[in-house]
Amino acid sequence: MFINKDYIEDILRNAKEATDEEIKGILQKARDFKGLTHEEIAVLLMTEDEKYLAEIFEVAGEIKNAIYGNRVVIFAPLYISDYCVNNCVYCGYKRENEFCRKRLSMEEIQEEVKILVSMGHKRIALEAGEDPVNCDINYIVDAIKAIYDTKQDNGEIRRINVNIASTTVENYQKLKAANIGTYILFQETYHQPTYERVHPNSLKSNYEYHLTAFDRAMQRGIDDVGGGVLFGLYDAKFEVLGLMLHNEHLEKTFGVGFHTISVPRLKKAEGMDLEQFPHIPDDATFKKMVAIIRMAVPFTGILLSTRESAETRRELLNSGITQISAGSCVGVGGYKTAEDQKKVIQFELSDHRTPTEIIKSLIADKFIPSYCTACYRKGRTGDRFMQLAKAGTIHFVCQPNALMTLMEYILDYGDEELLATGTAFIMEEVQKIEREDIKNLVLGNMKKLQEGQRDLYL
Repeated sequence: MFINKDYIEDILRNAKEATDEEIKGILQKARDFKGLTHEEIAVLLMTEDEKYLAEIFEVAGEIKNAIYGNRVVIFAPLYISDYCVNNCVYCGYKRENEFCRKRLSMEEIQEEVKILVSMGHKRIALEAGEDPVNCDINYIVDAIKAIYDTKQDNGEIRRINVNIASTTVENYQKLKAANIGTYILFQETYHQPTYERVHPNSLKSNYEYHLTAFDRAMQRGIDDVGGGVLFGLYDAKFEVLGLMLHNEHLEKTFGVGFHTISVPRLKKAEGMDLEQFPHIPDDATFKKMVAIIRMAVPFTGILLSTRESAETRRELLNSGITQISAGSCVGVGGYKTAEDQKKVIQFELSDHRTPTEIIKSLIADKFIPSYCTACYRKGRTGDRFMQLAKAGTIHFVCQPNALMTLMEYILDYGDEELLATGTAFIMEEVQKIEREDIKNLVLGNMKKLQEGQRDLYL
């Protein structure tokens, strides 16, 4: 198995002996976008010297800016079923929690989608509990079709990323045929004893079956996969190295690793007490983990949800995060009925701002909110996306597309304030486009958007 508990513990132990010169060399290597070895990552994880911690954040920010620029992808989750046969000790949907469970009909899913579209969303993460009877693969596939078929004025969902339980090769083939974007699955924890303890008497209890889910997905042609851990179940340093070993395994086996890495941190949920979990990283440690992941896998997107506060999310945009959720609800049917959202949610949220408030905040900080889904629809996925990213050429399409989707958002969903400040910001950013032909094309498309055309991209 590619996750070796003793190996991870050994390299963390040995990393304590690193010299100042070794740490400086690792930081310089990271600055050159060369990625890091397991041993080098371990050294940074074990580093506590304030002068090096400051440099870790500085280097992570340089990498993020050089590769991703000031773009920030926006998405939202859509929960369609809270039926679940698992008993994960940290989750509000666990089997032993007694509440009236719900599975949305196709009509109810489309009602939720219309609300999401009216908020400006173009990209969602489809979420559901694990229940082979009440929420089987055919229900998921039907839901995907219902979402793609839903139109609301000028808007629609253009990319559906799917976060459902580890499943069979045959089921991954069905997801591929349903035209999903990224298949997302969190290992939760790479520490097998902890994994088995926090998933008692569950379908999810099988550590190895869960761990090899991406292998089965990629065998059936799903070339964009997104990993993650739930920080707080076990030691954060161990988890970061587990993520890196998993990514390396996928690169060696399939030629491409994680398209994205998610970094959720454990939050309060119904039926659990945070005092049960002594490994929840404090803010400083959590931010350090995100920065080191950015340095270790410079070309991989990193997602941060509304579990974290507005201020934490703002800070981490400068040192690694490339995608954030906005206006999120983590209850089934909660976009339509705020009361339901309060009654039954999977976990507590910290950032309750509306999408428009988040967009305004990002623009004020000189970030470009992006609703772009062009790479997926143009086939720039998997190893092709990574090749373009590593060559630096993806920048020539991502920046213009981000600006065009922002203009589309402003025209369709912005208020007068956003129309004024956002348009001025876009024109300022357009002038920074290096290639004159692309700049002129973008300016022409901006005019077309103002005249009523939509969904323009490179």
